[in-house]
Amino acid sequence: MKMKADGSIDKYKARLVIEGFRQKEGVYYFDTYSPVTRITTIRLVLAIAALRNLEVHQMDVKTAFLNGDLEEEIYMEQPKGFSAPGQEGKMCKLVKSLYGLKQAPKQWHHKFDQVMLNNGFKINECDKCVYVKNTMRARFDMKDMGLADVILGIKINRTQHGLMLSKSHYVDKILENFNEGDTSVAQTPVDTTQHLSKNRGERVVQLEYSRIIGSLMYLMTCTRPDLAYVVSRLSRYTSNPSSEHWKSMTRLLRYLGYTRNYGLHYGRDPAVIEGYNDANWISDMKDSKSTSGYVFTLGGAAIA
Repeated sequence: MKMKADGSIDKYKARLVIEGFRQKEGVYYFDTYSPVTRITTIRLVLAIAALRNLEVHQMDVKTAFLNGDLEEEIYMEQPKGFSAPGQEGKMCKLVKSLYGLKQAPKQWHHKFDQVMLNNGFKINECDKCVYVKNTMRARFDMKDMGLADVILGIKINRTQHGLMLSKSHYVDKILENFNEGDTSVAQTPVDTTQHLSKNRGERVVQLEYSRIIGSLMYLMTCTRPDLAYVVSRLSRYTSNPSSEHWKSMTRLLRYLGYTRNYGLHYGRDPAVIEGYNDANWISDMKDSKSTSGYVFTLGGAAIA
């Protein structure tokens, strides 16, 4: 199922997937690295669009991985129920890449790079994932999705003064999965008077704790930099959380409930990149560790 940003079902999909887990490294695949767009790049592009009051359109390459050309010689069994009549015992030799192959993402990006270079574009060494709408439609089967309203699960709302990025639905999902119906709220993410330390006793629901940390890290990275400090602090104890760590975690979840609609709002000014950094001096009195941080903003909100 393909889901919409609000959690409802968009469409039902089915695809043929090869058993890539059976591939042997050095025989059926070699390098598998493929770059992906940095979240910083996405925020920067949207911030520039807000500053200049531009429209942002998005495109979707249909069955992107199937465009990649294979360099290795790979065979696969015919899918059950789809064998060619009279040739049931024969194998298929792959001409193009297929979902499930370990090198599929790499081969797709290689094909993408070739098209970009052949059309006169230069590779951005900081982020290699860039394309132009009309040029790409001439080479790949693409769907014009119109004005961008959701990118990587991030909801984009155009306001009178700019663009608002949020993941309120994702916050609801976190609270539904982990908050156990607690409807109380907290107006700040952390109690600064509480000093956390390593757990010397028995761990408390370690798997659930690590799942929450992972979910919060994704939210923090996308649209909620206000969570960065406390998530970083709590993640230090993922391997052996105590009841005190859980107490801080539940406070953070209650803060999420209070701020579910928070996000990043990029406005018309300031039209300059501003950077801030700071560090405290030995905030952890037991381990003599300090904490440092930085933020770069454009249009009044964080881009990195």
